[in-house]
Amino acid sequence: MNTWHRDTRKIDPSRGTRLGDNTPNEADRAEIGPTLLAFDEWAAAGLELPDLQALREYRWRRLTDHVVARDYGALLVFDPLNIRYATDSTNMQLWNAHNPFRALLICADGHMVIWDYKIAPFLTEFNPLVKERRSGAAFFYFSGGDKCADVAAKFAGEVRDLVNEHGGGNMRLAVDKIMLHGARALEAAGFTLEEGEELTEKARAVKGVDEIKAMRCANHACETSVRVMEDFAREHGPTGQVSEDDIWAVLHAENIRRGGEWIETRLLATGPRTNPWFQECGARRMQNNEILAFDTDLVGSYGICIDISRTWWVGDRKPRQDMIDAMLHAVEHIQTNMELIKPGARIEDMQANLHRLHDKYQARKYGCAMHGVGLCDEWPHVDYPDTMTKGAFDYALEPGMVLCVEALVAEDGGDFSIKLEDQVVVTEDGYENLTTYPFDPALMGA
Repeated sequence: MNTWHRDTRKIDPSRGTRLGDNTPNEADRAEIGPTLLAFDEWAAAGLELPDLQALREYRWRRLTDHVVARDYGALLVFDPLNIRYATDSTNMQLWNAHNPFRALLICADGHMVIWDYKIAPFLTEFNPLVKERRSGAAFFYFSGGDKCADVAAKFAGEVRDLVNEHGGGNMRLAVDKIMLHGARALEAAGFTLEEGEELTEKARAVKGVDEIKAMRCANHACETSVRVMEDFAREHGPTGQVSEDDIWAVLHAENIRRGGEWIETRLLATGPRTNPWFQECGARRMQNNEILAFDTDLVGSYGICIDISRTWWVGDRKPRQDMIDAMLHAVEHIQTNMELIKPGARIEDMQANLHRLHDKYQARKYGCAMHGVGLCDEWPHVDYPDTMTKGAFDYALEPGMVLCVEALVAEDGGDFSIKLEDQVVVTEDGYENLTTYPFDPALMGA
């Protein structure tokens, strides 16, 4: 039997030139994506893959339409997740998040230009919607030193020329996150700077058909990874020989194995470290008969965030009754609040009708009842009535929005917390809970 070089270089040797998500079946490509393991698992689960070409065009049109609707000449973004949304390309995402060397301009006529790392312009060549590739958007001090203002001035001049050609000379420019030198240079070039995050968050909030397909795949990959982590925790946690970091590392590894990208937080804790919540995982070794709680905050396959939480009882005895009571209360909280989700529901009306936690859990309740999610935690928030700001989120839900429904049930000064969270898409006639991972039977009182 012959083994051909052309076959060994494919991501999936059983397919032709295109993968099921309509991207090249080429292992030596710049375009990142899911692994063969993920594709095989999704096929076994009967999941329909997204068409990434259609997904990219949908996002490009969303941004262009929002620019035109606000009468802006263009949108200029530095946030690596906004660049990912616009181009579906990545470049050292976490490093870029605190060293903003990438920028992207999308003009009112849809013309899209990226400024990238000077020796890596090829990273967006797979996407024909990106019409130009440049460099020179790095005016943070580490890169530009005492000449950052000069770099920014040259960059602002390029933006001005592009907007004159492709934005009708409209000098109203939406910007998301920019270094101080950049903002000053753009204003000196004659631009009026507008709020870019308002535009991008609202554009990203409504997911297209292929984005929802991608999210279903990412969710399956995440839940499969969580299952491996749970198996590890249940086998090794009671021995007292594994740390929280050991357990958390399993989720990281399994995410990467399926083409996932990173995890935004370190929210896994055991035993008394679960209260107060938001302690990050560390060197503490789990003991037999303890609670383990976590929040994935996971940027997974296709760059989609899967933000779910579960709490497990790990041990050979039954959990205490107060733990079971708290768990049942948390389940009631998210399931009752989920019933408020439907197209046309106004967020401020939802806030007024949220399930109310028992008084003993009020001090430690989560920062919001629900929040949007897509490439990361996104707009909007559904805050609790006692923490809401009137008018901050006076909007109605639309089909295609995705919300994470939260519950944190813990007593002030207690020795445990229950953390639960499900990811829910707004449909044409209600909602669909995308999260299928079961609740812990022991904590449910089984």
